[in-house]
Amino acid sequence: MAERVCLGAITGAHGVRGQVKVKPFTENPDDVGSYGPVTDEAGTRSFTIQVMGRAKDQVVVRLEGVGDRNAAEALRGTRLYVSRDMLPETEDGAFYHADLIGLRVEDTAGGTIGEVTARFDFGAGDLVEFRGRDGKSHMLPFTEEIVPVVDLPGGRIVIDPPEGSLD
Repeated sequence: MAERVCLGAITGAHGVRGQVKVKPFTENPDDVGSYGPVTDEAGTRSFTIQVMGRAKDQVVVRLEGVGDRNAAEALRGTRLYVSRDMLPETEDGAFYHADLIGLRVEDTAGGTIGEVTARFDFGAGDLVEFRGRDGKSHMLPFTEEIVPVVDLPGGRIVIDPPEGSLD
């Protein structure tokens, strides 16, 4: 399981007083500020988040120590992480998308065909990316039909891809 989970990414400045817009990766957008201080991807910078409001599909936040537009703009693209143990436990059958990373990918016959490298949502539905045994990267829709089994304790997912989708 992932040690840290990405809660969102800074997309730019909002106003002139250092507020930033964050694209949230949480189920409830306002939760980006609910789990305590966050760090950047390298873990070298830490920020306390105060949610100020919303701007379309993003959350406007104040980051402690960021006081002007220039400082806010410099953070564009920064991904915000929190320690996995700060998040609430999931209910049976539920999981965090970060928990998928590193899982073995098997076909319906039980053969290993790769390892999960990422999960994406570009707006048209979730996708799972995995690196196949051939070293190539593959993406498939993350639906119950195509990914009928997510077995966290077993460290695997089972895929049933449409014919020809892995060629």
